[in-house]
Amino acid sequence: MTPLQKPAPLQTLTGRLVLPEGVVPGRLEFGTHLRRLERTGDAAGPLILPGFIDTHVHGGGGGDTMDGPEGVRALGRLHLQHGTTTLLPTTITNPWGRVLAALEGVRAVRAEASPELPDLPGVHLEGPFLNPERLGAQPPYAVAPTPERVDAVLAAGVVCVVTLAPELPGACDAARRFAAAGVRVSVGHTAATFEQVAALAETVRAAGGTLGFTHLYNAMGGLAGRDPGAVGAALADAAAFSELILDLHHVHPGSFRAALAAKPSGLHLVTDAIRACGLGEGETELGGQRVTVRGGAARLPDGTLAGSVLTLDAALRHAVAAGVPLARASRLLSETPARYLGLSDRGRLEVGLRADLVVMNERLEVERVYRSGQRVR
Repeated sequence: MTPLQKPAPLQTLTGRLVLPEGVVPGRLEFGTHLRRLERTGDAAGPLILPGFIDTHVHGGGGGDTMDGPEGVRALGRLHLQHGTTTLLPTTITNPWGRVLAALEGVRAVRAEASPELPDLPGVHLEGPFLNPERLGAQPPYAVAPTPERVDAVLAAGVVCVVTLAPELPGACDAARRFAAAGVRVSVGHTAATFEQVAALAETVRAAGGTLGFTHLYNAMGGLAGRDPGAVGAALADAAAFSELILDLHHVHPGSFRAALAAKPSGLHLVTDAIRACGLGEGETELGGQRVTVRGGAARLPDGTLAGSVLTLDAALRHAVAAGVPLARASRLLSETPARYLGLSDRGRLEVGLRADLVVMNERLEVERVYRSGQRVR
């Protein structure tokens, strides 16, 4: 897909606007940003939503964050087609040198500011500061967040979110330093107790930071009456944000609705997509491991789920099918992740914000995408 290369001219769209308070007939006037929003009496026309924001995406379209710049470009192009106008390329646990190289690759693509790609605020560093006993489909290269490694991550200047297991040696000190630097600290791939998570949360907030949870329910154990663990800590913490992979393989619709009830303003949907996203079924890889995509699920040879082949437009359809009204479902893909990342210039249809727009039909299929007012073809 090649977007228009000239600055976005003044344009209008008429249809059903998906606003935070509901779906209303209306008209948008926009250049790079929304200039005017007016309600009309005509309820016909397509659905117009704010652009989607994915805070956790490894790959797509044959590309992977760990491939370097070409991989980042490939995954960005694929997800932009599906309405994702902002995303965080996400690393996987690999030898330390490869992780740092991946950060440099994202930084290089980000500097290009290509209109052919979603906006790239930075990286989600999902590995390697994980519990080696809760790796899920991550390769076995987990390490502790030592001061030297934290220094190296912060020096890269491109990390927005870091997944961190609270029980690791030095985790609280690392969390304090990340939070003070403006990096979101996300609890994940962990066997931490409720109390360990609470201690980390207190550390993050004392440093002025924001707490999240990486792919809620997955790679963090279960919730029991006498052992709430990380899942219980996530659901009990009203101020924390939580990702959730709604591909109907990682999380049951009932568990999704329970999480939404517990965290009505903090839950947001992510894809956790891998390079096979958009390529159909068959053999692929993740972090050097063989993966098979079948029946819409990506799995290692032992059956472990290995990321997903989800796109956020599909996640939106799954949320609506689970009984969530469209306006509320839209917030899970746009407004909430924008708040999580501190991106106050996007996430809603509101005058003055970026004209990141997704036009969908009645079946919630993407028909058009605008990135900063430029239509992507």
